[in-house]
Amino acid sequence: MAGETSGQARLPTKSIPRNTASLIQHAQTHFDAAHFHGLMAIYGRPLGDRAVALRHDGGRPVVDFVRCSYLGLDNHPQIVAGAIEALKEYGALHWSCARTRLNFSILGDLEEALSDLFRARVITYTTVLAANMSALPLIASGHLTGGTKPVVVFDHFAHATLAFHKGTIAAETRVATIAHNDLDALETLCQANSCVAFICDGVYSMGGNVDIAQLRWLQDRYGLFLYIDDAHGVSIFGEHGEGFARSQIDGPLSDRTVIAASLGKGFGASGGLLMLGTARQEELFRRFAVAHAFSASLNVAAIGAAMASQMLHRTDELAKLQRRLRSRTALFDSLVATGQQGSPLPIRTLEIGDELTAIAAARALLDRSFYTSAIFFPTVARGRAGVRLCPTAGHSEDDIRAVGGAINNVLVELEEARRP
Repeated sequence: MAGETSGQARLPTKSIPRNTASLIQHAQTHFDAAHFHGLMAIYGRPLGDRAVALRHDGGRPVVDFVRCSYLGLDNHPQIVAGAIEALKEYGALHWSCARTRLNFSILGDLEEALSDLFRARVITYTTVLAANMSALPLIASGHLTGGTKPVVVFDHFAHATLAFHKGTIAAETRVATIAHNDLDALETLCQANSCVAFICDGVYSMGGNVDIAQLRWLQDRYGLFLYIDDAHGVSIFGEHGEGFARSQIDGPLSDRTVIAASLGKGFGASGGLLMLGTARQEELFRRFAVAHAFSASLNVAAIGAAMASQMLHRTDELAKLQRRLRSRTALFDSLVATGQQGSPLPIRTLEIGDELTAIAAARALLDRSFYTSAIFFPTVARGRAGVRLCPTAGHSEDDIRAVGGAINNVLVELEEARRP
């Protein structure tokens, strides 16, 4: 293989098949049940804070624990005003051309501001999916690893927007998957191969996180290339909201670390971004990344919202919201036992096991005016279905206490229903 060195151990060669047909076959019944119970693809209007009026239910208000706006910024008046002001100034929402041709001036301003905020070379994308789709083939090409195509190693729990691209990467280089957070297995691969790239989340969408300190140790010892999707960690960690991963890396990013992040979720705007370490990397991404070379940019409203958010991230309000988020999460933990008890990460999952029982639990919570996510395969492994909640800084203490009481009541009801 071009770029392979003699010190690179061979892994078993195998194709990376798509499993879409099997996935649909196994998941269809549970999706049908979730839709039937009014838990998926529903529409509503915001009512302020975390309340939503459900259109299909006569405008009934519910408290939403589904959105990942961890700091409650997705309806912050300054961010909404930023979107409106940008639209007024530019008089257009969208330019239909590739980024390699023409860009709104305000987009250049945003990327410069984010580069300063996050101490990296930042390129924005319409979504984190687009950022991941752009980055992974370039990593596989070897152009970010000194001309040697790396063995690309995925964490088993890597987000679907990462794992989906295994087949594409396998057409270019070798792919391996290790058990979740099995960094001993990752070290073994580093010892056996001269060039390894590891693909993982910073904060995992179903709870938990990667060990950044251990990854950096592996990087220092073996030259490991790191690609970290920190979509769920941005804004809620770091003095300026740089995220779970970036806040643990002092100084500039090296040429062996790329971090993806979201401009939605904690940031409260819309879109995704990549944090890069070198000018050469930025040049490669701006010329050859598919979502940059062959697609359009964020629209003007999204750019304006992100500009307003990055300004807010430089104020004392960010730290206040981060503290409020920790407080709300701790309050939830005092009321409900989960596998994430005591974690500073704002994601809580109640593992129930049976898929239909998990759907019933989410429906029972919705009947009590709390919208939560019923999670089942393929989001989680078969037989490990449950309910996912996101306590946020936008929830009141009363919201948290109320949902905690409702969850405990529902769990008691489920236990009673299981008894013969």
